[in-house]
Amino acid sequence: MKTNIRNRREPLSPEWLEKMAHALGVLAHPLRLRIVEILEDRTEAPVHEITELMGVAQAAASHHLNKMKSAGLIRSERRQKEMWYRIADPDSLTILNCIRKKRART
Repeated sequence: MKTNIRNRREPLSPEWLEKMAHALGVLAHPLRLRIVEILEDRTEAPVHEITELMGVAQAAASHHLNKMKSAGLIRSERRQKEMWYRIADPDSLTILNCIRKKRART
């Protein structure tokens, strides 16, 4: 007789659920998901490259990058005159993989 694994899981705290809901809310935008995709492919990238690949103005890309940075999803580093970004939370890649699996099933 199989034991249901779900019965063994500890319930998530309200604080943790709130934190994760915020991170998911930040990621719930097509341009931000695209940023994750870009950074997944390149490991890190300068803002001008992200802007070019997204096809948006630098102000728009910076807005999305700042929101993601505030949520702890990405990190930035200034190199001379330009900001470089990389993924800080690899769990955001899990979201992309879920999206890819969903696309493959449809």
